Amino acid sequence: MISYNYEIDFMVPDEDLYSSWIENVVVSEGKQLGELSYVFCDDEYLLDINQQYLDHDTLTDIISFDYTEGDVVSGDIFISVDRVQDNASDFNVSFEDELKRVMIHGVLHYCGYKDKSESDEVLMRSKEDEKIKMFHVKNF
Repeated sequence: MISYNYEIDFMVPDEDLYSSWIENVVVSEGKQLGELSYVFCDDEYLLDINQQYLDHDTLTDIISFDYTEGDVVSGDIFISVDRVQDNASDFNVSFEDELKRVMIHGVLHYCGYKDKSESDEVLMRSKEDEKIKMFHVKNF
C-alpha cells in the first residue's frame, strides 16, 4: 500500500496512477510492495529531519527511511518540493519528470541500489531513467 501525506500546499496529480507505476517498478525488480509512505514537504521541514535524525545540516531533495524486510519493500520517503522545483530548473527538466525521479529514487534504494560511489551513482541514474520510462499517462 502506498500513502501520500502533504505538509505543504501540494498534491501528486493522480495518486492512483503514481501508485500503479511505483508498484510496477517494485515488481519489475523482483520485489513485493509492502507499506510505502510519501511525505511531501518544504526545505525547512526536510532540513529539520536531516538535522534531527541524520546529523546533517544541509538541504536535500529526499530522505528515506528503509523498513524493507527480505523482498518486501517498505519505508517512509520525505521529499522537499522546494528542492524538486530547484533541481528541475537546474537540470532543465520538467517539474513532473524531476518529481518522478526523486519519488522512484527512494524506492530503488529499498530495492538495493546505492549511490555513494561514482559507479553506484551511474547505475542508480540508469535505473531511474529505466523506471521513469515505465510511467504511463492515461489516455482518454
